[in-house]
Amino acid sequence: MRHRRNTTKLKRTASHRRSLLANLACSLIEHGRIKTTLGKAKALRPVAEKLVTLAKRGDLHSRRLALAFLRQKEAVAKLFAEVAPAAQARQGGYCRITKLGVRTSDAASMAFIEWVDAPVAAEPVAAEAAAAE
Repeated sequence: MRHRRNTTKLKRTASHRRSLLANLACSLIEHGRIKTTLGKAKALRPVAEKLVTLAKRGDLHSRRLALAFLRQKEAVAKLFAEVAPAAQARQGGYCRITKLGVRTSDAASMAFIEWVDAPVAAEPVAAEAAAAE
């Protein structure tokens, strides 16, 4: 029985799962929104939210903890400089998961995971349309 076992294994070893989640978190920090499977998005959300909570503290120790997990200096710098200040007034719930349906090749359920406080992607398209008129 798996009562009270909260880790989603994603059919990977512990080291592979840790690397996968670190890479997904770096992609989410870099791009603001990523498209992945629903299971991976659900596994990524608590990791990403803990990283934002670390970044909101802003001290050297939390920066080193984030760097130890992510292993990419550029991602940590962007996390502390852009993502955390945007979420400063929010007390949790930094990520949003939007279900997309199934992937055509293997019928895996797909989802977007994105920052709640990130600017909406539709704004630049509307600005380009207004400039064209």
